[in-house]
Amino acid sequence: MKAPLSDAALAQLFTAARTYNHYQDRPVDDATIAKLYELWKWGPTAVNCLPARIVVVRSQEAKQRLLPCVLPGNATKIDQAPVTIIVASDTRFYEYLPTLWTAYDAQAGYAADPALATETALRNSSLQGAYLILAARALGLDCGPMSGFDAAKVNQEFFPDGRFTVNFLCNLGYGAEGGFYPRGPRLDFATTVKIL
Repeated sequence: MKAPLSDAALAQLFTAARTYNHYQDRPVDDATIAKLYELWKWGPTAVNCLPARIVVVRSQEAKQRLLPCVLPGNATKIDQAPVTIIVASDTRFYEYLPTLWTAYDAQAGYAADPALATETALRNSSLQGAYLILAARALGLDCGPMSGFDAAKVNQEFFPDGRFTVNFLCNLGYGAEGGFYPRGPRLDFATTVKIL
């Protein structure tokens, strides 16, 4: 039987975790990125479709490609962060289903219905992006997920063949003290949850 996580673990993942805007001058190395992937890949998706693809923007050259695609406030955050992850969706994720999902043939349905494939890719790459954030926090990293970018520019710069399409961006690193805004409130249980 599984035991609940400790209060300290829950705090690291949720209640004490913050969206960071400033980071320590401390790199995120290849070994940490590999560990992140080894956790992240296990999050559930529809028919194990795993449509998310990520680009790890870490070098100054790569950052210079990304900076013109984002709003000025986000450019400052990306410039300072050790790593920015581009979380994208593979529009033809279903090509991998014969390997990833062997319970029945799910590939044909997605291949025949582009609208269903697009919706599935977006929903499930969003789920995977959330798993990425939790995996990063579990490894002691801090995160700064972001909108505030020109999707067409990001896609043109990083995915010019059109197969992948950006979902969102997420800075990763070791947060600097005070590198976040005051915590915003959350909606209460009664407003958010309905038990039937």
